[in-house]
Amino acid sequence: MRIAVFRKAHFNAAHRLHNPNWSDEKNKEVFGLCNNPNYHGHNYELEVKVIGEVDPETGYLIDLKVLKDLIYEQIERRFDHKNLNLDCEEFKSLNPSAENICFVIWQILRTHLDKKYDLSVRLYETPRNFVEYPA
Repeated sequence: MRIAVFRKAHFNAAHRLHNPNWSDEKNKEVFGLCNNPNYHGHNYELEVKVIGEVDPETGYLIDLKVLKDLIYEQIERRFDHKNLNLDCEEFKSLNPSAENICFVIWQILRTHLDKKYDLSVRLYETPRNFVEYPA
């Protein structure tokens, strides 16, 4: 039986959208308030979806405690209460847009999950703005 399980998590982080190859004027024009040189923050909500076959011996697709601990150790501890631009290696040269943050989270989790699982990550930057990878 193929099924999906979900785990929700959250973290709070600051960031600034900025392209160093552009002028200050162009950055302000494209990114608006998100280009604030003093940064700004979000309360990110995360949904992780794991898809696969149920283990007939346990009745589990994946032990949700294992998934919870993985998300906590690899994502929440890494990004919570951080300035993504300044504190996180992943964003030293990558603009921390919601799209890029979502993809980075997916990459981190993918390396820690068994290949037998399909993985999808949905990241809410606000209650009305969210991204998902893969789409």
